[in-house]
Amino acid sequence: MESLWLLLLLSLVFVLVIGAAFWWAIFSGQFEGTDEAARSILNDDDEDSSETRQ
Repeated sequence: MESLWLLLLLSLVFVLVIGAAFWWAIFSGQFEGTDEAARSILNDDDEDSSETRQ
């Protein structure tokens, strides 16, 4: 029975740590600008690379 309480306590600690890390990630701007990498491929300037090949 004691191991059940220990596992319950450990799971609650893990939930709090993961929740705090997620909270920090949201409010520190980690999820801002997630589509910049996709747009950089579309906005690639191919004219500059064609001039260097010739």
